[in-house]
Amino acid sequence: MRILLLSWEYPPRVVGGLGRHVGALSRSLAAQGHDVHVVTRGYAADDLPDDEVIEGVHVVRVGEAPPVIDFGTQLVPWVLAFNNRVQAAAHRLAREHGPFDVLHAHDWLVAYATAGLKEAWDLPVVATVHATESGRHQGWLPGPMNKLIHQVEWWLTYEARRVITCSQYMHDQVVELFTKPPETLDVVPNGVDVRDFALPDAEVAAFRRELAPPDTNVVLFAGRLEYEKGVQTVLDALHGLRERVGDTEFLIAGVGTYSEELRRKVSELGLEDHVRFTGFLADHELRLHYAAADIAVAPSIYEPFGLVAVEAMACGTPVVVGDTGGLREVVSGGHGLTFTPQDADHLTDVLAQVLTDGSLAAELTLRGRDRILARYDWDDVASSTVDVYARAIAEEAALRGAEERPPLRPQLRAAPILELDDRAVG
Repeated sequence: MRILLLSWEYPPRVVGGLGRHVGALSRSLAAQGHDVHVVTRGYAADDLPDDEVIEGVHVVRVGEAPPVIDFGTQLVPWVLAFNNRVQAAAHRLAREHGPFDVLHAHDWLVAYATAGLKEAWDLPVVATVHATESGRHQGWLPGPMNKLIHQVEWWLTYEARRVITCSQYMHDQVVELFTKPPETLDVVPNGVDVRDFALPDAEVAAFRRELAPPDTNVVLFAGRLEYEKGVQTVLDALHGLRERVGDTEFLIAGVGTYSEELRRKVSELGLEDHVRFTGFLADHELRLHYAAADIAVAPSIYEPFGLVAVEAMACGTPVVVGDTGGLREVVSGGHGLTFTPQDADHLTDVLAQVLTDGSLAAELTLRGRDRILARYDWDDVASSTVDVYARAIAEEAALRGAEERPPLRPQLRAAPILELDDRAVG
């Protein structure tokens, strides 16, 4: 099968779980014998080629179109310019490598290019919805930009023959928010390559000695620093946790728009000696942090999947997660512990339970590794994704073979959720 994936991020340049997901999925698809091409964002500052084959995946990186637009302050113009370059690169790939069998789009940032390519090529589209704007804002669309993003997300699901979500939680959210027929959706979890997380014991032990004294508990958060990730709840819990279990250091690995607010909160709470911001960590360094920590915490208020919890479990670290979204599904059945999101006292209790009970921590570690092997292997995830591609191709062929084929570009309507601008929607 010849597959084209569109994504605004791809390793080694990743912002969150989406980029790592697309990279691992692409490599797994190529390993299974598929002809895989990816069009993604290029960075002028990087010493990376515009066109290369990595582990069997043909990666094309598109640079900025003049005039250069700032991503942080002019998001919509940036997205439009980026999609223009993506669409041009995809057409070149089709000329050079032949037609594609399926187009796989990842999130709203590539929706415009996806719609254009679908119309030009009459190609079946599969879209993975990694998150929603409504979910990121706890069921609200507070401003014009949020409403616009929501509308584009709806449009992407409209253009897709099939939609993939990473959890049942996200499946239900897409059905509700976008009035998407449930039979057009497939739940395929994110994956993890356990082999990548099997670090030598001696290396982990040496790193742990560098990380903190032996009598200090190490709690780790890894991910984007955004309000919905809930890091502020861990900070609120830290004083009480230290009183319960002794010296504890909280490591915050990642970058994001909420970083400065979190740093101010650390200062206000007087936690400068007990909280460390590591910044962005490359894959191997991040895995060392996972493996050396006593607990990995995912305190999200909103979380479509919870890749951080899966990766920590793969490293043999017990996890404590907010009882929400995909995180709840990842640890269900006793594979991790949950707490009520934004409840610092509850989080303190749960973290203290793990840190003071060695038998519980060991049991969670074993259960977590078993869970990863049984459910989140990338080979299985890739095979399930190919099954979705096959369904999309068959459904597209059936539609286009119908005697009375509906028009390719029916009149778009407003996403129904916009009727609920001023109240919670889920």
